[in-house]
Amino acid sequence: MRIVLQRVKEASVRSGGREVARIGGGLLLLVGLGKDDGPDEVRFWAQKVPDLRVFPDEEGRMNRSLRDVGGEILCVSQFTLYGEASRGRRPGFERAAPSAEASSLYEAFLAELRAQGVPVQSGPFGARMEVALINDGPVTLILERSPAQWGHTEGGTHGGSTQITKIPS
Repeated sequence: MRIVLQRVKEASVRSGGREVARIGGGLLLLVGLGKDDGPDEVRFWAQKVPDLRVFPDEEGRMNRSLRDVGGEILCVSQFTLYGEASRGRRPGFERAAPSAEASSLYEAFLAELRAQGVPVQSGPFGARMEVALINDGPVTLILERSPAQWGHTEGGTHGGSTQITKIPS
């Protein structure tokens, strides 16, 4: 599972010529699901994301979570996060989960996020969409764990070491 997380002042999704989702301050999540992903990976990230400290405190340090600031989540499915472009000129998507499997996992991810008690909006799975956002910071993280990290827990429900990469602005 790959998630591009962006801290936003606002974000929205249009599909079929109309707005289908909108949030104020919070997190925009672009979510890609891979062939090897399953319910445990979905649960791990749904529990982790609302508690990531990516919002500034009074001193400007990233010490506050989505829960702390009362933010919202806008989730958008994006299989192209699994695009492989190291050979040729057309990306391949062999590592992306098949559509039916990815749809089920995406819906499970949304349900798990909502179970965390945070407001969640979403774009329609597999649809062509226009995503608009005002990135705040900018803060953009790529969230992913290697398969070797799956199932390992340290200190509670979030467990395992996590690769979080900040993209320089």
